[in-house]
Amino acid sequence: MPVIQRHLPARRLSGMLGKRAGEQRAYTWLSEGIRQLVANGRVLHGTMLPSERELVAELGMSRTTVTRAYQELRERGFAEARQGSGTRIRIPGGEIGGGTEPLAVGVQETLPPGGIDLTCGAPTAPLGLASYYERALDQLPGYIGGMGYYPMGLPVLREAIAEDYTRRGLPTGPEQVIVTAGALSGVATAARAVLARGARVLAESPSYPNSVTSLRQHGARMTALPIGPEGSDVAGIEAALARGGIGAMLCLPDFHNPTGTLLDNEGRERWARALVRNGVQGIVDETNAELWLDERPPVFPMAKYAEGLITVGSASKTYWGGLRLGWIRAPRALVGAINQVRATVDLGAPVLEQLVLNLLIRERSGLDEPTRASLRKSRDWLHAALGTQLPEWKVAKPGGGMSLWCNLPAPRSMALVAQARKASLVLSPGSTFAVDDHGLDHWLRVPYALDREQLGQALPLLVRAWNAVA
Repeated sequence: MPVIQRHLPARRLSGMLGKRAGEQRAYTWLSEGIRQLVANGRVLHGTMLPSERELVAELGMSRTTVTRAYQELRERGFAEARQGSGTRIRIPGGEIGGGTEPLAVGVQETLPPGGIDLTCGAPTAPLGLASYYERALDQLPGYIGGMGYYPMGLPVLREAIAEDYTRRGLPTGPEQVIVTAGALSGVATAARAVLARGARVLAESPSYPNSVTSLRQHGARMTALPIGPEGSDVAGIEAALARGGIGAMLCLPDFHNPTGTLLDNEGRERWARALVRNGVQGIVDETNAELWLDERPPVFPMAKYAEGLITVGSASKTYWGGLRLGWIRAPRALVGAINQVRATVDLGAPVLEQLVLNLLIRERSGLDEPTRASLRKSRDWLHAALGTQLPEWKVAKPGGGMSLWCNLPAPRSMALVAQARKASLVLSPGSTFAVDDHGLDHWLRVPYALDREQLGQALPLLVRAWNAVA
């Protein structure tokens, strides 16, 4: 994707740097301060730095000091200067393309050169993440004296996750926590531990396609139950479970992906009790539980209402997908069985990333406020823009999550995706999220996880593609 041109004013850079402390040389303080801002994601690749003259006036430093600081940034690969165009930030080696959220096998579109990806419902790394890696590296020597295998996860991280569940109203001990390589691994591992091949699994449709695919690959026979923009049909769930023949149910009560709906405590309790009453194993995907955008919802984890439920969580949406960490919170009676299955999949998650996640959970549990504010702003802008430019679409504004679930006035989702692809805009049709592999052509998921500039580039392409097929 082409680099979006940004200019960093001298006054703003001065505020981001703060005041110089200690005996550090002025040019070193300035160059190191800018480098840290780049490493922490606060100054982006391609950003134009203030001119030397502007920075001299703002910081009260000599021209020689600023020149030398900029020169040091260039020598370390964090800036480049072009005659007549000033000094521009660069990331050593350049920005690495890709890294978007992959959808189920056979569904993921390849992003064309210069294209815009509107399939990804995941945020970029939070500000300051690099500093957590630096601190985790300081802790790493305490672990490298041993073999490095922690099949259930680092004890310190399991304690942090357990304490977080307890804080949310679900008393949990660290012995109930198993750290995994993401929520998808957690769902697959839990399913293999509690389900026989060929067992029927109930899931709301639409649903997150990767979880459905992983269950199918284990041999599960998926049964769909509709969920609409008004949320989970608890009475319908109770009736479906009462009919019998269901081995497990995939539950997404927290800012459901893709509808964005949130289930209240009364609904969670009814759902959980129905699972227990009918002997059905509930697997609760809490990946989006902390993605509230307006105000923290007064809801408890669903397992509060039925101890036998298996809960799966993830760092991917709340912190960063690059951590590749998740966890299973299991009832004590199932921990052994789940851990036995886990040992056939892998022998544990990377130690360094677990140390990073431990610091994040303990110091800034949940989505950080700058990311939350950015997502809220993007959601509000995109929702309003769609209402203005595509008024025939019906789009509810969710209280959280990462995307809008758009109801089209005609079953043209597949055609819209194909048309948008011609303009290098990549979308996922509603059928991607269908549990029963068909239908939902009236629907389109539009994530707002991209920054405001990229959404602004994508919207006209989306509108033109719709006008062409509608």
